[in-house]
Amino acid sequence: MNLKHEWINSFFIALTLSVCLFIVVDIAYDERIWEFGAFTLKARLQSLGITVVTFYLASYGYQRMAQLFINKNKDKKRANWKEYVFVFLINFILLNFIHIFIIFYITEMDFRWRESLLINVTGSILLLLYYTMIRNRILSKSFVEQSLQLEKVKVDQLETELKFLKSQYHPHFLFNALNTIYFQVDEKNKEAKQSIEQLSDLLRYQLYDIEKEVTMEQEINYLKSYIAFQQLRTSERLVLDLHFDPELKEQKIHPLLFQPLIENAFKYVRGEYRIQLEMRLNGNQIQSEIKNSISPSQNTNNKKDKGIGIENLKRRLDLLYPNKYNLEIKQTESMFVVNLTISTD
Repeated sequence: MNLKHEWINSFFIALTLSVCLFIVVDIAYDERIWEFGAFTLKARLQSLGITVVTFYLASYGYQRMAQLFINKNKDKKRANWKEYVFVFLINFILLNFIHIFIIFYITEMDFRWRESLLINVTGSILLLLYYTMIRNRILSKSFVEQSLQLEKVKVDQLETELKFLKSQYHPHFLFNALNTIYFQVDEKNKEAKQSIEQLSDLLRYQLYDIEKEVTMEQEINYLKSYIAFQQLRTSERLVLDLHFDPELKEQKIHPLLFQPLIENAFKYVRGEYRIQLEMRLNGNQIQSEIKNSISPSQNTNNKKDKGIGIENLKRRLDLLYPNKYNLEIKQTESMFVVNLTISTD
């Protein structure tokens, strides 16, 4: 509902409320709404104007009040009885303020208890119904927005799944191609055949040997194979310090979370040409620290590339381990350090 229609609807509701109150009072005192003089007509028009203005203010307050109660209420579909009691008291105060103001400052008539009682009973019920209508409209709008958001999430998930399936084609094709090349390499070239075999094992782990989670022993074996493969194309002056806690064996973890960090370390190692990797078990936490030396004149483009890889890793961690991981990144003039802690419970 747009703003224009909402204001028009509020006006007609206020008009209906005012006329209902006039009719109730007239019936109670055996009067007729169409039988009045000029003074009474003027007084009722003034009363109607005051009621409409006050009703607009109340309508604005109802929307804010309903939204506040809905946000606080855990069960958003049902209203707490305290909410309706509070709204009833607000209506009581509002009705009596309007009634007394109109009597003493507009009509200058005597106060009549029966009239006041009828206005409070009838007006409170109508205003409470109006509040319920506003509350239900807010809930309906929220439900529609949540439904649209859910549909958007489903579409995003389908797109992500499609991209994942497409991405699987490339390593799958490469894996098959490597097997073909392996049998074409001369038997005397053992180093080349060994390299192809190592790369095939890495691809097999990514394609076939993993489901949702793997054991830390499987993940560490994969990381060792990956590091050994990376060493084939690095300089002999690279100093590599590795330490894997022997307690890391049967703990379950989602695969390929540490590999991007190790890949970055090999890709951007400079300076002293040193990489240090330590993985340890601390209670139910798997803690890893990966360091690689860098040059003070490291290319800024490399930093940007590292940022993209780390941002992708953060996204995966947010999805797989929400509020159960901690990723810290430090960089000095000579060292780039990444600490990743994951809780497995």
